[in-house]
Amino acid sequence: MKYLVAFLIPCLAFPISIFAWGQTGHRTVGQIAMNHLSNKAKKALFEIMGHESLVEASTWMDDIKSDSAYDYARTWHYVTIPDGKTYANSEKEEKGDAYEAIIRMKQIIQDENSSKEEKRDAIRMLTHLVGDIHQPLHVGNGEDRGGNSVKIKWFYDNSNLHRIWDSEIIDSKQLSYSEIARMVDHPHENVIASIDNTDMDLWVKEAMDLRAQVYAFDKEATYLSYEYMYANWPIVKEQLEKAGRRLAAVLNEILV
Repeated sequence: MKYLVAFLIPCLAFPISIFAWGQTGHRTVGQIAMNHLSNKAKKALFEIMGHESLVEASTWMDDIKSDSAYDYARTWHYVTIPDGKTYANSEKEEKGDAYEAIIRMKQIIQDENSSKEEKRDAIRMLTHLVGDIHQPLHVGNGEDRGGNSVKIKWFYDNSNLHRIWDSEIIDSKQLSYSEIARMVDHPHENVIASIDNTDMDLWVKEAMDLRAQVYAFDKEATYLSYEYMYANWPIVKEQLEKAGRRLAAVLNEILV
């Protein structure tokens, strides 16, 4: 028991908001990205990752939370930008955030002096973090810990707003990552130009613009269920598609 307590105490010291999309969501992002990689990027990716696909790589950054050697990356899963501000004029996390970490991972991948192992881990982190930053509550407003402090039941089970967006809307659909990827990713259809945009300022602005929708529920309500899921499932699908397409666009740029 004392070993369990020793493990739980440091975990509780960190905000719950380090989790995003859940495994199904992250794997969906990885699969969509794989669908849109250029032949050159696919070749370069295989040279670094071998048979480890972006689907497998997408959850690695959550897996390593159990390893204290990676505690330095715990704040990388989210970014805080209060309403009315931009990333440039917001207060920064001392140990980094999702925005800064994505830039750093891109630099490692592009650096010819980086080892194969360093590039491999940077691709794993980049894959995860691009997914994270497209979960609207991972661009936090600085007031409620990315929705973690908004305690509310989901179909009568204890939950919070952040967890609902991370996984519970997706899990309620009872679909696999491959089914969701096929559902939202239509490579041969005309899509808006911004969907492949690699400008992170656009990514975080879009997430901030979704706040009104994310928080659009009766604050006196004790639970959320079908109505909230119906209203927000289209946004979840759109954000997963954007994350996958934009991850592919980033990798197509830097894997040369």
